[in-house]
Amino acid sequence: MSDQLMSNQQKYRPNVAIVLCNDRAQVLWARRVGHDGWQFPQGGVNQDESILDAVYREMEEELGLKPTHVELIAFTKDWLKYKIPRRYIRVRSGSAFKGQKQKWFMFKFIGDESDFCLDCSG
Repeated sequence: MSDQLMSNQQKYRPNVAIVLCNDRAQVLWARRVGHDGWQFPQGGVNQDESILDAVYREMEEELGLKPTHVELIAFTKDWLKYKIPRRYIRVRSGSAFKGQKQKWFMFKFIGDESDFCLDCSG
């Protein structure tokens, strides 16, 4: 997993992001709980998991969907990095991230609407 984790000098948090579309080419994005912003489902990559494991875990945590509910269409080959404005940087466990590096995944939803669980992470 050495490629997937940032070095201490880079300080970019590894993250996966999901674009989920249906057969009418509509995409899902959602309002963040407790925030005013909207975004595509996304989340961090744990140290002990692969990128693909992380994307499926995030999909289940945030949407309640399993791999059988989706079909992988495409993904970014390289990491896409961005810096977080200084005023939004949070210190976690003594290490502040200056930004995120993301890999984006596009999936086609092939399940049923009843497969979604939008409040499954508690």
